[in-house]
Amino acid sequence: MFFDLSDKQSLTTKVYNHIRDGILDGSYKDGDFLVETRLAEELEVSRTPIREALKQLELEGLVISIPNRGSMVQAISENDIDDIFTIRQILEGQAAYWATQRITKEQMDGLTEKLELMDFYTKKGDANQLTRLDNEFHDIIYKASDSRMLKHILGSLHQNIRRARASNLNLPARSNESLEEHRAIFAAMEAKDAQAAKKAMEEHIKNAHSAKG
Repeated sequence: MFFDLSDKQSLTTKVYNHIRDGILDGSYKDGDFLVETRLAEELEVSRTPIREALKQLELEGLVISIPNRGSMVQAISENDIDDIFTIRQILEGQAAYWATQRITKEQMDGLTEKLELMDFYTKKGDANQLTRLDNEFHDIIYKASDSRMLKHILGSLHQNIRRARASNLNLPARSNESLEEHRAIFAAMEAKDAQAAKKAMEEHIKNAHSAKG
């Protein structure tokens, strides 16, 4: 059995999470067709939860339905990526500003841990671990901003942010630069300088945008 049935999540949710994560980490690539029968066989489930998961992914813009062919992974265009980084620069700068004012000791400890691990995996050149840690570092800041509206807006962008961000961290030079930028954000937050944290975050997003592709 592919999924642990003792888990309280519904089967559709498990299937949705599996396919979504496959799209976001590149296991399912832009333009790939997600065939219901093949997925059902691969995941050892009926076609019903596959169909329901694909409908949800289509609503979120991760797949597109092609008549008589099925669901295809929606490509993320250069214009999409430009838009994502522009919106990120505005929203994540504000998130860093508020987070600096509202962050808890436990959340600061979490950022410290992520930075230490980023340093370790940057030296090892492990892009997969760096992508995961980068996501987690930013997630802590989202939560520390303690803004329900900002978290909601960023949540709706999170999936495409993750797709756009992952491609940049695969560049070795960018990994080293990104580590220093995260350190600058952390230092400003530790110093309780909200304006400096906002500026450091905006610079980080700007540099990530410039390095894309």
